Amino acid sequence: MLEDQGHHAVAASRKSPARFDWHDTSTWQPVLAGADGVFIVGPGSARDWSGPLTSLLEVAEGEGVQHAVLLSARAVEFLPGGAVYLAERALAAGPVPWTVLRPSHFAQNFTEAMFVPVDGLIRQPVGAGAEPFVDVRDVAETAAKVLVERTFIGERISLSGPAALTFEEAAKTLSEASGTTVRFAHEDPADHEAGLRAAGTPEGYVRWRMAMLEAIRTGADAYVSDGVQQVLGRAATGFADWAAREVPRAAWAVEGRGQR
Repeated sequence: MLEDQGHHAVAASRKSPARFDWHDTSTWQPVLAGADGVFIVGPGSARDWSGPLTSLLEVAEGEGVQHAVLLSARAVEFLPGGAVYLAERALAAGPVPWTVLRPSHFAQNFTEAMFVPVDGLIRQPVGAGAEPFVDVRDVAETAAKVLVERTFIGERISLSGPAALTFEEAAKTLSEASGTTVRFAHEDPADHEAGLRAAGTPEGYVRWRMAMLEAIRTGADAYVSDGVQQVLGRAATGFADWAAREVPRAAWAVEGRGQR
């Protein structure tokens, strides 16, 4: 996306040619050298990583980085004191001018993450709660523009899709886009939490995930945010448009069509 606009962008991770590892500080300076801005994705939400983030920002300042954009989450408001909250606080206290992006749940959670249908069933403890799922592409375009233009310094930008959908409504859209039947069933929150613990999920992530899901179930996270419009000057991508673009290629959709 940045390359398409004529900018030099370097993707850095543990497996990329430009290697970056949160647990190996020797990898930090090489990927920050010569960078004007940096988009930061943390090592997860299970444990506090504000200390390493503070150290990274100090290295970034030394390398002349002018802007740090952090991928946070809108759900931070539902778990004060959690790992995501602490990361935002460390960023704001750091030496590099900053912006925080707070997206709602990704639409892509239905194709590659926590809401993926299993045997055609989405089972989550959200009841009739609704969520304005955001397209990751909108988040990426927002991050790119903020980085390039060095705007929204010191601000937290909430991002969402244009409308909130229940999981029943999302399942119907996924069925239409995939050509397979997708259903939703409510799961008891206590059963979901017990399942996470039985699977050995870190306690910090259990608390984070349950707080996010409770916010959907109670309606606290159903509100629509205008960050995409504010930054990009266009409406956020609708769930049906996203689904038409990406769902037919999802592994579960391809498999489902093959079994008919």
